[in-house]
Amino acid sequence: MIIDTLDNAAMYERLGPRFAQAFEYLRSGRPVTDAVGSHALDGDDLFVIVDEYQTKPIGRGRWEAHRRYADVQFVVTGCEQMGYAVIDGMTAEQAYDADTDLAFYTGEGVMLRVPAGTFMVFMPQDVHMPCIAIDNPAPVRKVLVKVRVNG
Repeated sequence: MIIDTLDNAAMYERLGPRFAQAFEYLRSGRPVTDAVGSHALDGDDLFVIVDEYQTKPIGRGRWEAHRRYADVQFVVTGCEQMGYAVIDGMTAEQAYDADTDLAFYTGEGVMLRVPAGTFMVFMPQDVHMPCIAIDNPAPVRKVLVKVRVNG
């Protein structure tokens, strides 16, 4: 897991060419102007989901992880909490679904405050819980860049 601001994104481009392209997109200004929805950057290997929503109470959150994709979650406007836990310390709640590249878990993790201009990178071994309210539900615009790292 990585948490940092977009000002420092260039140092993470060394994770690979898809990550470099992901951070180039985030710096481009498009996260502010692109319509809500999915946008391909490099077919199924690299795509963006732009979303606007109300954050939710932690009791409505779910721990999740992926196998094929890393998530680069960038908060454009607003502020939310995102949870993080190491997969080895979690219990599978719902088995991995290859079609959705998603599994759900239960267990304990840490919650981190993620304000606008901040991103988190979650690799396949990183269980995460996004979209959580700080105090009360509040509006957020977020860009999720899906970066294929396996298969």
